[in-house]
Amino acid sequence: MIYLFLAKGFEEIEALAPVDLLRRAGKRVATVAVGSEREVVGAHGIAVKADMKIDETDVGEDAEMLILPGGMPGTKNLAACEKLSELIVSAANDEKTYIAAICAAPSVLGGLGILKGKKATCYPGFEAYLEGALISDESVVADGRILTAAGMGVAVEFGLAAVRMLCGEEEAEKLRSSVIADR
Repeated sequence: MIYLFLAKGFEEIEALAPVDLLRRAGKRVATVAVGSEREVVGAHGIAVKADMKIDETDVGEDAEMLILPGGMPGTKNLAACEKLSELIVSAANDEKTYIAAICAAPSVLGGLGILKGKKATCYPGFEAYLEGALISDESVVADGRILTAAGMGVAVEFGLAAVRMLCGEEEAEKLRSSVIADR
């Protein structure tokens, strides 16, 4: 199972593009509300009903990937959630779960020490929060089991990179050609 965490003020495209692409690739993705309500309102007023709340979630052996969309104040709300921090640290230590974050959300990983020695990217201006990371100017960066991306404008590429990590290059390219009209 892939878990994508939604906190009040999340960036809608950064959350929904990867969910859509991963589901098209046949992966099971659950959206998880970080907070007391299943309905989470994004940074631009779009309400999304999450599949579950973080307190109802037993993210354990079945976690293939944890995904953090950015946005403000969504990123700050993700960082403030103790249970989410515990899940991320546990995933980073289990040597099998992938962790993905886009826009400002890689700062959550940086604050937890997960990016030390890893190549990573983020929304411009958040580099100082990627503690210990090898900062890249690439839009989407995969380093081992960590995937980071610069922001909303690369949300589809971020989702395709997640598909590549979990399903392989062939599936990612097949999906890419079906959703991006190259002329």
